[in-house]
Amino acid sequence: MKRKLLAALLFLTPILTFAQEEKGIDQLIDEGFKPFSDFISGIVFFSVKIGPKDVPVVIIILLLGALFFTLYNKFANFRLLGVGLRAVRGDYDHIDHHVAETMAGDSTPNDDGDSFETFQKEGVVGEVTHFQALTAALSATVGLGNIAGVAVAIAIGGPGATIWMILAGLLGMSSKLVEATLGVKYREVGEDGKIYGGPMYYLTKGLKEKGMEGLGKALAVFFAIMVVGGSFGGGNMFQANQATAQFKSLFDLNSASAGFFFGIFMALVVGAVIIGGIKRIGRVTEKVVPFMGIIYVGAALVIIGLNYSYIGGAFTEIWNGAFNASAALGGMIGVMIVGFQRAAFSNEAGVGSASIAHAAVKTRFPASEGIVASIGPFVDTVIICTMTALVIVIMNFKDNLFEYGNVVEKEVLLNASQTRIGGVDLTSLAFESAIPHFSVVLTIAVILFAFSTMLSWSYYGLQGWKYLFGRSKKMDTAYKVLFLIFVVIGSSASLGSVTDFSDAMIFAMVFPNVIGLIILSPKVKDEINRYLKAIGHKK
Repeated sequence: MKRKLLAALLFLTPILTFAQEEKGIDQLIDEGFKPFSDFISGIVFFSVKIGPKDVPVVIIILLLGALFFTLYNKFANFRLLGVGLRAVRGDYDHIDHHVAETMAGDSTPNDDGDSFETFQKEGVVGEVTHFQALTAALSATVGLGNIAGVAVAIAIGGPGATIWMILAGLLGMSSKLVEATLGVKYREVGEDGKIYGGPMYYLTKGLKEKGMEGLGKALAVFFAIMVVGGSFGGGNMFQANQATAQFKSLFDLNSASAGFFFGIFMALVVGAVIIGGIKRIGRVTEKVVPFMGIIYVGAALVIIGLNYSYIGGAFTEIWNGAFNASAALGGMIGVMIVGFQRAAFSNEAGVGSASIAHAAVKTRFPASEGIVASIGPFVDTVIICTMTALVIVIMNFKDNLFEYGNVVEKEVLLNASQTRIGGVDLTSLAFESAIPHFSVVLTIAVILFAFSTMLSWSYYGLQGWKYLFGRSKKMDTAYKVLFLIFVVIGSSASLGSVTDFSDAMIFAMVFPNVIGLIILSPKVKDEINRYLKAIGHKK
């Protein structure tokens, strides 16, 4: 298989090199695809006006869904956070291998969750550990949204957007809990022991149990189509494109061929990992995600520490900006909406994609992974996004880098040079104001974020692909070859409309997923109670 992937990439070399010499196949595709992309994006991101802002309906659905799940499960996202952290450490793994047999009238389990009458349970289903599943899911969401997206959100909504971003991240924990629990509960195990799970399966099987087989099948097929398209675009081409741009910027490379050959390199590295499936992806992400998270958050903490005298003023700006924002920033409602949108786009809670990775976990208790999954938005939004926001607010408070609200097409006007820069550049500028040559670290972070995102989205897309076309080896190979081809295309092209379309496909997944999550919520509550009883956790 490795030879086939390498041959396909080498076959592309003369084609894509020629494309760079002409007008550009990327430009031709972009121009032809734009009307279709704009039409689909207009549907998925249809907006309604709330106060001074136009808010996409899909964001409203995500937030209302997250609020519903939080209330319905009695704030499980907060009260069970400690349980999730202990589960990630493996503290409860023993219950997957022992089952309590309670005699009539004899409540055997004692207060600490141990059982006197237990028997060994062999062959626990799953491919990865709780920690590997969490890092695999995190690798798909921790990325450019945490670096570039947050910078633009703060520039648009001001410091106060940070508060609302954190709140939305905390609510999103509930959505992740529900979808990951269902992902494990309704997963399927292939003859080879591989796991197949995610919204495709809980929509099909879960809604069938509710007497809605036709609706469940239709929603599942729609979701699968969207996740395949999203994996090629937002989960692949966009990531490759941004990583290549950062690489070329660091080394001041302007030739189109540099992007192409960097794309070949990335495709080979990605290919070497995804050939091994979720087990190898899990082994890689459990090392890459903590590493890049520690490097990025560590750098942010250093900057905050070096500028401790400005922390008070920055936090005052954040708090006042959340509740007393100026009319120029859209007032309180405008700032709130910006923060909520950034959180939703960053952690993808409610989109359903992460449940595909979480479904592969080794456990007999679906809620164990649901509770672990709820940690994802906390790390992604509450920690990493907040670190980006704090650095930008503190450094802007100190050096007056830009004026809040002065943003045009996601570019920020700098006060000193009067030039406009993008979100990644703004974050880089803020960090580099305190740490010289931080652009090198940021480039490494962007490339690692992009790489890890591509790994997880390749798995998401493959699961959707197999749901639609079957689980044969040929279908597996066909998808992986296509995925790697798109890595090269994304690295060497500027396919704006295609990636816009793929973003729309990713968020189109929200509609079937949230419908299923709400209908199947009682199943999740039952699984939570079952798991808490098994570990002896007092409610």
